[in-house]
Amino acid sequence: MNFTSHAATLGSQENIIERKVVDTSRVAKTKQRTVLGVLSENEQQTRAIILGAPKHRPLDEPSSFGIGAETCTSSFSFDAHFEDSSEIVLAFTGSTGSQTTLNEDDIALQHDDFQLVLDQSSGSCMETSMQDLSEIEPLSSQEAYTDDDYTEEIHHHLRNSEIKFRPKPTYMSKQPDITNWMRIILVDWLVEVGEEYKLSSETIFLAANYLDRFLSGMSVLRGKLQLVGTAAILLAAKYEEVYPPEVDEFVYITDDTYTKKQLLRMEHLLLKVLSFDLTVPTTHQFLMLYISYEPISAKTAHLAQFLAELSLLEVDPFLQHLPSKVAAASYSLANYTLNRTFWPDALYAFTGYTLAEIAPCIKDLHKLHQSAANRPQQAIREKYKSARYGGVSLLTPLDSLPFL
Repeated sequence: MNFTSHAATLGSQENIIERKVVDTSRVAKTKQRTVLGVLSENEQQTRAIILGAPKHRPLDEPSSFGIGAETCTSSFSFDAHFEDSSEIVLAFTGSTGSQTTLNEDDIALQHDDFQLVLDQSSGSCMETSMQDLSEIEPLSSQEAYTDDDYTEEIHHHLRNSEIKFRPKPTYMSKQPDITNWMRIILVDWLVEVGEEYKLSSETIFLAANYLDRFLSGMSVLRGKLQLVGTAAILLAAKYEEVYPPEVDEFVYITDDTYTKKQLLRMEHLLLKVLSFDLTVPTTHQFLMLYISYEPISAKTAHLAQFLAELSLLEVDPFLQHLPSKVAAASYSLANYTLNRTFWPDALYAFTGYTLAEIAPCIKDLHKLHQSAANRPQQAIREKYKSARYGGVSLLTPLDSLPFL
């Protein structure tokens, strides 16, 4: 599976979106777009990495569904029925978990109990060839929990909430038109978008949670997967960031594959499917809580962040583990990699997790760490190569673990 990122230079200042309040980190707009191409099957060509610019992903291998380098798929607008000019009408299917037949005339996003039918209409085509420790930046105050009086209460609340807002671990097996490989590439692209717009790591983790929870209950065509992902990171940015990018900027980074109207309607649908529950615990939240409770060096902390972010790429096995357990595994593997010690007694007492309980997740994370350098998706490694994170993604993974 491939992506093509077509760089587009900005010819004038009219392409720069003005805000009344300007985030100084975004004053100079990037001169190239981070663009995702058509999602298709079995295309695993490694993209070229251009330092200092959005990465370009070559896409040329045809998919098993007939999407090739010389064809173009139509973009379908959201011609949904509305009541009172505001409410999307969702047709009741009459049976739980039934599958909607996909054909050329009716494209449907299906929920367990209802479906939103998207009528085919003209639209834009998607591209088919779609250091030293002293230099390491410490964790920001926004990423650390510092109020010891409420730490245990916060942890207890997060542990209860993570079960309530957990995506279905096996949802991908019920998706008729998308695959795990497509999701991997989408998440990799979302990380690139996050870096381009200087979004926090928590925003990426939230977007992944919204995406997985949506896909747990809705069947989505591959041509709409990027739209769902873009709506997810739009919502996450609105929730988490002080100055989130404007909607027009999210339309821009899709290379105008979708319109602003389509993106806003997908945002509306995402909110309905998620029942407006956007306050959810993530692996990143748990990891920051553990680091605050039992501090480790900045380099070890950044390696733990890198490992936790890598886990976003894979539905299986990491959705099988709760976010709190993935965070514990990230902490432990980073700690052992650099300090040859795993899970502190203080965190065992705080979380109730024994090393034996988190060992299976540590093993899964270790395998992912070993393969990270050879994967076609390199956005997370590129992010953590920087001096800001101490270049932790360049560290050599352990050959083995003592309990393997």
